[in-house]
Amino acid sequence: MRPRCALFQTWPISVHAAVLLGTVGIHPAVAQAASAPAQDTAPTALQTIVAVEKNNTPKPAKAAGHIPHTQDWGVFNAGKQAASGFGTMAGFGQVRWAEDWSDLANVPVSKRNKDWFNRLKYIRLNTTGSIWLSLSGEERLRYVFENQPMMGTAGKTNANRVLLRNMYGADLHLGEHVRAYAEFLWGVAGGSNYYGYQAGTQRERLDLQQGILEVKEHLLGASMGVIGGRQVFVDAPVSMQSARDLPNVQQTWDGVRGYAVWKSFRVDLFDFMQTNKKPIDVFADGTSYNARMYGAYTSTALPSFSFMKQKSQLFADVFFLGYLFNGANAALPLAQAGKTEAGSTRRDNIGGRLWGNAGPFDVNLTGVFQGGQFRPAQKDAQTRPVRAFAVNGSISWNAKNLLGKPSFGIQADVFSGGNYNSKNGAVGTFATPYVALPYYNDVTLALTSQNLVGVGPLITAAPKPNLRLRLHVPAFWRESTQDAVYGTGKTYAWRNNLHGGFVGVSPQVQVAWSFAPHFTWMHDIAGFASSHGMREAGAKSSMFYMQTMEFKF
Repeated sequence: MRPRCALFQTWPISVHAAVLLGTVGIHPAVAQAASAPAQDTAPTALQTIVAVEKNNTPKPAKAAGHIPHTQDWGVFNAGKQAASGFGTMAGFGQVRWAEDWSDLANVPVSKRNKDWFNRLKYIRLNTTGSIWLSLSGEERLRYVFENQPMMGTAGKTNANRVLLRNMYGADLHLGEHVRAYAEFLWGVAGGSNYYGYQAGTQRERLDLQQGILEVKEHLLGASMGVIGGRQVFVDAPVSMQSARDLPNVQQTWDGVRGYAVWKSFRVDLFDFMQTNKKPIDVFADGTSYNARMYGAYTSTALPSFSFMKQKSQLFADVFFLGYLFNGANAALPLAQAGKTEAGSTRRDNIGGRLWGNAGPFDVNLTGVFQGGQFRPAQKDAQTRPVRAFAVNGSISWNAKNLLGKPSFGIQADVFSGGNYNSKNGAVGTFATPYVALPYYNDVTLALTSQNLVGVGPLITAAPKPNLRLRLHVPAFWRESTQDAVYGTGKTYAWRNNLHGGFVGVSPQVQVAWSFAPHFTWMHDIAGFASSHGMREAGAKSSMFYMQTMEFKF
């Protein structure tokens, strides 16, 4: 996913995500909110068509759903490859090192160079082509207007923020088994009445955004690999964390992950420390030892079947996700208005997920039990156990035969709350310290996945191949009326003057238009209509508008 000034400090999939993905040209945020497992989505303004040169050399058959310029993961190509654990793909991946442009080697130069930037995607460095380089880049200009940020508690009104992100990468392949990737970022932020720029996630002087070394091999019938270094990690439920792609600087991790992908089963093991983005000097980002994430994610492709005369595929995922963190993210609310109890916490998330498609329906059901403990900073205070939970579900009908190929769905979520009057019992508030996907529930960031019940319709359509529409209208309640209201990185001060469980409604509309090769123009319009009880406590209704122009190659 802290005070608002630190809004983006620790910020990039549920199955209903796959519903949103039908075509390319979608902005990352659009696709991410609508893709398979727990991945950020990769948008592109251009869907490159790879024409493979016909010759007498036999080429391995590609699995169904394989996307050009990516590694073939077989059945885990589902959800625009989000099922693989490396993020969704649609021409480009949000995790750029998940791309594989070696297929351009088999495309005649005359066809390959119809897109000028293909010259940068596969650069042969030796005569055999076993050593090659791929270059990538992104220029993103974003404007954000909010009349009452964070329901009027950000200390600013009519905030105008202008954000520019420059991000460039180089992917060096040294044969089939070794690869090194480096990505550099420069973030610029300005505007009027702005806020949240001192957290290091909007303004960033030139620094290493990602830097990895991967060693991979085919062993025991599986594609295996180890990836070490600084990296974006998206193999986790988006209701709990994301790549934090709303600000200029994505959330990255310093550590190691190992993966193995068999025909119908995969496993991902990881241990990370969060990258410290606060330093403002050039190449000054280090490792934050106050925030750790570790665990394992597994996915099993169940036997395919036919439903309503359509091929169907379901996946059963089981995962463990461990969090260690302190500071404002770990503090617990007290009964006194605006007061919190400082400390550190360990959160042990054990969860399962059933997702995929059954005929024309995309389905998703996720359940998470969150255990662990909270250690108060006060030495004589008692350590408290954690007993929290989350249940997330969605179902969508894909009307492929209707104009615009719309999907009609509903999304419902429950994130448990606690009791700020209790000082010794178990902590019941579900914690999401590393920023849930904003597009999952509330793009305004006024609310997050803590002490929250949400339900609302989710509709997407593609009137044209390069035009995507999305509508989400969730209504929100507090799961526990004895617990606080939480924003992204923020615990609101309202306590005894807040009555009733209903929080408000947040209609959200998005339009993404890929108007030219490599370009996407996106508009997000959202509002937050606070409930009567919230307004009496001091919350304000708000309007939100975000316009994004993005160029990627």
